[in-house]
Amino acid sequence: MPALLFAGCAAGPDYRIPSMAIVNRPEAAAPFLGSRDAGMSQAELPPRWWRLYGDARLDSYVEEALAANTDLRAAEANLRRAGAIVREAAAARTVSTGLSGQAAGGRIGGPTAALPAPFSYALGFDAGYPLDLAGGIRRGIESATAQGEAAVAARDQVRVVVAAAVTRNYARVCADGVTLKAARRVAAIQRSTLAVAVRMAREGRGTRFDIDRARAAAFSGEAAIPDIIADRKAALFELAALMGRTPSDYPHNLEACATIPTIARPIPVGDGAMLLRRRPDVRKAERVFAAATASIGIAEADLHPRVSLGGSAGTATSVGRALGPTSFGFSLGPLVSWSFPNRKAVRARIDQAGADAEVALAGFDGAVLVALQQMETALSAYARATNRLQDRARAADAAANASRDAERLQRFGRTSFLDVLNAQAGYADAQASLSTARASLVDRQIDLFLALGGGWEK
Repeated sequence: MPALLFAGCAAGPDYRIPSMAIVNRPEAAAPFLGSRDAGMSQAELPPRWWRLYGDARLDSYVEEALAANTDLRAAEANLRRAGAIVREAAAARTVSTGLSGQAAGGRIGGPTAALPAPFSYALGFDAGYPLDLAGGIRRGIESATAQGEAAVAARDQVRVVVAAAVTRNYARVCADGVTLKAARRVAAIQRSTLAVAVRMAREGRGTRFDIDRARAAAFSGEAAIPDIIADRKAALFELAALMGRTPSDYPHNLEACATIPTIARPIPVGDGAMLLRRRPDVRKAERVFAAATASIGIAEADLHPRVSLGGSAGTATSVGRALGPTSFGFSLGPLVSWSFPNRKAVRARIDQAGADAEVALAGFDGAVLVALQQMETALSAYARATNRLQDRARAADAAANASRDAERLQRFGRTSFLDVLNAQAGYADAQASLSTARASLVDRQIDLFLALGGGWEK
């Protein structure tokens, strides 16, 4: 078949997302089941979602981390490498040149032959331009470009993770501050109760047993404080690492935070279509599938002749005839190469590329399903955490009232000291549960934003 019949064509299939891909299903683009809960909105997630907290200090920490995080620096380097690969693939369509030169001298007759010996030279220049009639180079550029875009999505995914990690640890420090404040308040009440027990025993209205029980409760309350301080310090150190700082350079001004970040309006979660357009891991999987599809064309191009326009010019003669009219020569014409004996190997490579494309499509479908599943799971967990916090808050209020009532009744001799200790123990447990519920709610909120996949947009 004449080679020109391949002109304007490209081997392999043109890329498109198959109609049966999961991303094309109507239910994949529908509103989330969990978005019907109170506190949710179907509005689009803003690019810098952490600004929903209205905390300028948090904003500055996230921006610092996005500029200095070591994982992001590595991702940016990988992105530059991918760009270089695209340029390398595109360079295959440019003119290639070569320059050669040779000089030789010799004599016949051995050491006694007369000098000077005969001397000759040859100079040559050649150039070639690939016609890419089978489209192999074009498919190679398509594959490299898609891989470069996958590297962009991979970088964006790191940005998502870094922004979420900074926000999570920021909230963890502040939640620990709230927990520490509550624990110290409980410990102060228990120390006051111990002092009352000691005074009552001296007045003959109490026993050593009451003192020991009050002392045990006080020690137990104090023992909870060091763990809270250690957890807060660990969050500060992790925050420093995320921001590209050494542990000693952690943000000291955050250490006193005792207000958990909150969002005053419904959380914008959008719908499935918005999610799948935004999630970097879904975009990466789609681009990997595009690159794999282009690789089929790269393999199929080897079935066709490789044609390029080429030319060469040169001169070759002895020194005595240098630059004479008969010393120059040139050639111009197509250069065709075709490896007939390897067609079975080429067919095998085509089959391998086709299988790789099927694997990539399955990975793309899987990424879509994981994104939707993570989103619904995060919405459900956040709703449950919200309900749990409300219940814990009501329980803490009731326990505080019971503790105050027990102390008042005990002062008037209407209840035993054991009832006071039990009420205070219940109050301490309720405060600890409330603190845990508050921290858990913020964690579930960050999980939700992480599932939404935002924050990579610059």
